Amino acid sequence: MDLSFISSEFLHTLIRFVVCFLFNGIIINQLYYKKSHRRDFYFTFMVMSVAIFFLVYFMMGMERGKATMGVGLGLFGIFSIMRYRTDAMPVREMTYLFVIICLSVVHAMADNYVELAIVDVITFGTILLCEINLKVKQTKLIQYDRIELIKPEKRDELKADLEARTGLKIIKVDVGGIDFLKDSAVLRVTYEGDKASDVNSQYQVRKSQWREL
Repeated sequence: MDLSFISSEFLHTLIRFVVCFLFNGIIINQLYYKKSHRRDFYFTFMVMSVAIFFLVYFMMGMERGKATMGVGLGLFGIFSIMRYRTDAMPVREMTYLFVIICLSVVHAMADNYVELAIVDVITFGTILLCEINLKVKQTKLIQYDRIELIKPEKRDELKADLEARTGLKIIKVDVGGIDFLKDSAVLRVTYEGDKASDVNSQYQVRKSQWREL
């Protein structure tokens, strides 16, 4: 196949893109998705990886000599502080998004394949160690109807009732908003489990309102 119409620089860019895409795919598949099973964030991470790589590359200019670190750092800062206007992004998902953005920028700007490989290995190893050693607690928001049990002295009775009704092994219960007109309260339940946290953002409770029983 005649590829003479493609510059050698862009061919090297495509090689770095393939490496970036495969490596981000390994992180998302092997480290993130195995615990979370969130297809929406899986889609977001993969598409963001592709878009950011080429956006950084073309904004830096086709001539590598004209590339400036400021362009890459500027884009890095813009995307890293990005907030979605729909549901709030959990901390774990935000961290993985930050890593994906970082690696995409690095792959788009790097010229040394050895240094790039070292960065990839260090990043993967760090995430792997954290995932293995740090057990992420699972959290669920529940609208609870027996507000007579949210008193501190009835903590054990509340946990027993929640475990019987949800089938979860409850570790901790935090009380959020209380509605005495409807005799209900919003509880944040921390429990043991292998699946990812599935906090429902339907219930809006300010951080200052939560109290542990």
